[in-house]
Amino acid sequence: MTKKFEFCKPEAQKVVPSGPDWIHEVKYDGYRGRVIRDAKDVKILSRSGLDWTWRFPWIAETALKIRKCRFMVDGEICVLDVQGMSDFSALHSNRRNDEAQLYAFDLLVLEGDDLRDLPLVDRKSKLAQLLARRPEGIFVAPYEQGEIGPGLFDAACRMKLEGLVSKHRLRRYRPKTCDWIKVKNREHPAYSRVVDQF
Repeated sequence: MTKKFEFCKPEAQKVVPSGPDWIHEVKYDGYRGRVIRDAKDVKILSRSGLDWTWRFPWIAETALKIRKCRFMVDGEICVLDVQGMSDFSALHSNRRNDEAQLYAFDLLVLEGDDLRDLPLVDRKSKLAQLLARRPEGIFVAPYEQGEIGPGLFDAACRMKLEGLVSKHRLRRYRPKTCDWIKVKNREHPAYSRVVDQF
């Protein structure tokens, strides 16, 4: 399950899509990562394939507590502040690695089955089932669907969040055709930050 593959990456746009087939998630400010469990072995891999298992122990420990034994979860590694908002500076400092959690938004493999050809909405349903009784450390990305997108983006900006990622509910996990769109809050520090390429 650890062989290299391309992540689906959101394309930057200026307008949030509002059609009925779009799912909208708050954009957390952290590091993209994969959590891979194969029986008692857990790996946390960065976007470029670096092994970060040692760096984020809470996520690794949580993965071992999940009832299913083989899975691959795609998500964002974050440190949350007291208000539950992602704090990139705290994550980047390496001083609070033991507090980092995974904001899980996709499930790519489950019990040996490659799920990438399933529609996103089905993958999300299976992810919710996988993490239904999860301990803290890995949490499911909440989302809204449909015409609410633009209004949700305005609300995210008022709350000083980084922005939204919108995804077409019927697309497979294929980097060139996944239809993921990110719209950033121009007032958020992440808008002008040079992102580290891990």
